[in-house]
Amino acid sequence: MKLFQKALIVTLLSSSIWACTETKKDPADTYFERGNYELAAQKYTESLKLKPTDVTLLYNRGRAFQELGEMNKARVDFESALAYDPNNFQILLSLSAVQLEEKNFASALLYATKAEEISGAPAMASFLKGRALHQLGLPEDALKAYGAAIQVDKDFAQAYYNRGLLKVALNRNKQACEDFKLASVLEYSGASEAFNKYCK
Repeated sequence: MKLFQKALIVTLLSSSIWACTETKKDPADTYFERGNYELAAQKYTESLKLKPTDVTLLYNRGRAFQELGEMNKARVDFESALAYDPNNFQILLSLSAVQLEEKNFASALLYATKAEEISGAPAMASFLKGRALHQLGLPEDALKAYGAAIQVDKDFAQAYYNRGLLKVALNRNKQACEDFKLASVLEYSGASEAFNKYCK
C-alpha cells in the first residue's frame, strides 16, 4: 500500500465509525477495528439489508472495501452515503481519496474542495486538495492547499513533507529543507532521508 494511502487511512480510521457514539454499535465495527475487513464488509452488508439507507453503515462498508483495495465498491458506497448526507465532510474526504487512488484527479479535487468548505473540516481536506492540484499540474495552487492544511494542523507531518517535495520540483530547495526538517521533527517516514538528500 502506498505511503500516502497508509497515512490517509490512519487519519480516516479514527472517524471511520464516526456515528457510533450516536447509535448502537454494529457488530461489524468490531471486525473492522480488528482489521478483518472482509468479514466486516459481510456484516455491514447484512445490516444494510435491514437498513438500506443507513449512512453510517454505507460509509463503514465503503471503508472496509477501501481497506480491501476494492475501490469501485468503496466509491459506490460512499456515493450512496453522500446522497443521504451531502454535507458530511468525512464521506467527501473518502470519495476524494478513492478518486486520487483511481487517478481521477479532477473529481478528487471537487470532493476535497467541497469538504474543505464545510465548517469543522479537518486539515486532510486541504491536504487532499493539494494532492489533486499537484497531480493536475497546478503547483502554486497545490502549495497554497498544503499551506492551508498546515494552518489547520501545525503537526501535519505529511503536509510538510509533500510541500517539501513539491518545492524541490520547483527548485526551491531552501524552502523545501525547512519543510523536510519540520516533517523529520514530527517523525514522518522518509522526511529525514529527503532532508539528507536535498539539504546536505
